[in-house]
Amino acid sequence: MWPVARVSEVAARSVGPKAGVLRHPIQRVLRLAIVTIVCGFVMAGCHPSPLPFKNVDITGANFARDFALTDQNGHARKLADFRGKVVVMFFGYTQCPDVCPTTMTDLATAMAMLGSDANRVQVLFVTIDPQRDTPQVLAAYVPHFDKRFLGLYGNAATTAATAKEFKVFYQKVEGPTPTSYSMDHTAGSYVFDTQGKVRLFIREGDPPAEIAHDLKLLLALD
Repeated sequence: MWPVARVSEVAARSVGPKAGVLRHPIQRVLRLAIVTIVCGFVMAGCHPSPLPFKNVDITGANFARDFALTDQNGHARKLADFRGKVVVMFFGYTQCPDVCPTTMTDLATAMAMLGSDANRVQVLFVTIDPQRDTPQVLAAYVPHFDKRFLGLYGNAATTAATAKEFKVFYQKVEGPTPTSYSMDHTAGSYVFDTQGKVRLFIREGDPPAEIAHDLKLLLALD
């Protein structure tokens, strides 16, 4: 798991904040290789549905089953709290310079494309940096992209357990000062249907229109 996630973050960093803009041919080759590896990883043990999804179909996966975290407002949260909604879950941190804000912006754009149906979708931002991402920080950061988005956090042990359940890699990269570190992490989002079953893996950089397309398919199943 470690090499796949580590390389996934390297790919995200090499692409930069403008998804799909590759400044050198080697980056195009690298991104294709990473997508192939990550897709093979998340597809293991899955039984894709016949729906024409644009993103990676991981229906039937035996991971990403649940979580026990706290939201930015201090409320304990688990997956069942959002039953009846399609849930999009992304792991990141608020001081991320490129991948995280780009992903959150893409998700907000996809929500806008859904119109009133967006009220039946819940986007969750799970911090992998609870040391700095306090409830106050999450409350200021997450709703900035869409007021309906929720930030989730746990202590160090809960964060590690949640990341393990979702096969998400993260690791602190020391900076020049104790508080200026960065975080390497898996770049991608999980999507659950209205019954709380994981259905999709959205790769970093996938277009908002494709995300909206797949969210509409899942909403239509309800």
